[in-house]
Amino acid sequence: METKLKKILDERGLKQGFIAEKAGLSRGAFSLIVRGKSVPTLPAALRIARVLDISVEELWGDLVEEIKAPTQNE
Repeated sequence: METKLKKILDERGLKQGFIAEKAGLSRGAFSLIVRGKSVPTLPAALRIARVLDISVEELWGDLVEEIKAPTQNE
């Protein structure tokens, strides 16, 4: 399954190595994130989003939705 990050990179014609360097990540670590094999740390997610001029929610909103706030009964 294609990740939102991969789709954005493809749509914009951006290379993974370029974004990884700008975000201060290794190519290998960034590749794992792009392929959905790894979830970035919050600081890494913020740096990637900043480089792409997009919000973290736009990139990983689907993951945020999976994390539900506890109900009052819990």
